[in-house]
Amino acid sequence: MTESIASSALNRRDVTRDIFSASIGSVACCYTGQPFDTVKVRMQTNPLANPSVLFTTRSIMTNEGIAAFWKGAVPTAMGMVAENAMAFGVNEALKRTFPDDAKEDPTKRPDLIRPFLMVGIHRICIYMCACDAHLVYLSLILTLISNVLMSCIKKGAITGCCSATVLLPSEVVKAKTQVVVGNMESSSSDVYRKMMQRQGVRVRSTTSCMMFSLFVGFDAQIMRDAPFYAFFFGTYELNCYLFRTYIPSMPEELNYFMSGGFAGMLGWTAAMPFDVPKTNVQASWDSRVVGSYFPELIRIARERGVLALYTGLAPTIARAFPANAALFLGVEMGKKFFDKYIWNVA
Repeated sequence: MTESIASSALNRRDVTRDIFSASIGSVACCYTGQPFDTVKVRMQTNPLANPSVLFTTRSIMTNEGIAAFWKGAVPTAMGMVAENAMAFGVNEALKRTFPDDAKEDPTKRPDLIRPFLMVGIHRICIYMCACDAHLVYLSLILTLISNVLMSCIKKGAITGCCSATVLLPSEVVKAKTQVVVGNMESSSSDVYRKMMQRQGVRVRSTTSCMMFSLFVGFDAQIMRDAPFYAFFFGTYELNCYLFRTYIPSMPEELNYFMSGGFAGMLGWTAAMPFDVPKTNVQASWDSRVVGSYFPELIRIARERGVLALYTGLAPTIARAFPANAALFLGVEMGKKFFDKYIWNVA
């Protein structure tokens, strides 16, 4: 039994297909969303209280030029390929391993809209019983979320914990690169060399040096990625089902694009309070591998207020739709390309 489950999850064709399609989507996502991400990082690390998107964008354009918006794009692309290969691979493997729990076939899911059509009848009954009609709406919404999204959310959270390990080194280099103002030591290789030199003073082992340098803020990365992927994959599955069921004339490519965009927006909205302290921890030269996240979270909330945890939300949401729409479109089209032109030919 165990062997059959493992073989279904780790089928060579499926794993290769997941990695290939995730790589295609990652490159599209990276270069679509990198300018928005650079603005977000500058806003989150700016000592001014809640700098505006327009102020930050104008400052980058004036002082550094348009190319500065793609600072850190190379490590980001490399990290995204590794991250999404892990993320989509783990998520798809979990769906193949637990198909009944995942209910990944949207056509087998119960009708999600019909309960809301019955609200009128429920409301009449409730008024007859002198109860509050809002409880019916709340009950229906909670039932919808629990029945449809929970399995996807659980798998997304597991996926986030796995992908955080792969993504972390590139995130650390990217964060430190994006906050460098001007052109001095602004490339990813310059930042990486400086990181190794600073940590090399503290430790003698090369392996330990890389660990201390590239895995700064490990706990912060997990705190951000677990909720993000939980809502990310759960919302994408639900959106695809709703578009396919209630707008059957919509082309599949447009379905992937729209569903991915909305999934990215919701995922980042849920993860944003965890992203601000993560960015500050990883951009700092004095942070530790673990233990810096919660002190930074408390410091930001005390000094700048709770709303500061949503600093950079506007460029993040602006980036989330096109970047994640491109990601999922690239992934889905990559799967079709792989099935048609690569695996069958090989």
